[in-house]
Amino acid sequence: MSEPLVFTSTTPRLGLPNLFAAQAQKEFTVNEAFSLIDALLHPVVQGESNDPPLSPDEGECWIVGSQPKGGWTGYTDRIACNQSGNWLFVSPVKGMVAFDTSAGRIARYDGGWSSASAVAIPNGGTTVDTEARSAIAGIVDALTVAGILKA
Repeated sequence: MSEPLVFTSTTPRLGLPNLFAAQAQKEFTVNEAFSLIDALLHPVVQGESNDPPLSPDEGECWIVGSQPKGGWTGYTDRIACNQSGNWLFVSPVKGMVAFDTSAGRIARYDGGWSSASAVAIPNGGTTVDTEARSAIAGIVDALTVAGILKA
């Protein structure tokens, strides 16, 4: 597995490589930026894992777990995207979200990745307000369908 490219000048937030005037082989810098943009524009991950998949599809992305192994060692919490047969590692920034297809919900980064947990529909109590419970159940259903809450 090849080592990721290191650029001496990058954008401050996402580390996209900058071009220099009269730079030789600009295609390396531009292609790296396009690969990062492709991975980050609307991030979708297959899930979270410590082990790189054996035969990933082109463009497939994963959240690297807390104890990465193999080619992912040293890239905890990063987004690993398979680009041209290599892993491209993206450091998340606070507030970044990605849709986790394995869980069917959004994962959010705030110093670590987390997702919303399931919410129980209210029941019990001495006074039952069926209209309020129905409205709450509708809100919970809408948030679950939107991928904000866990099913």
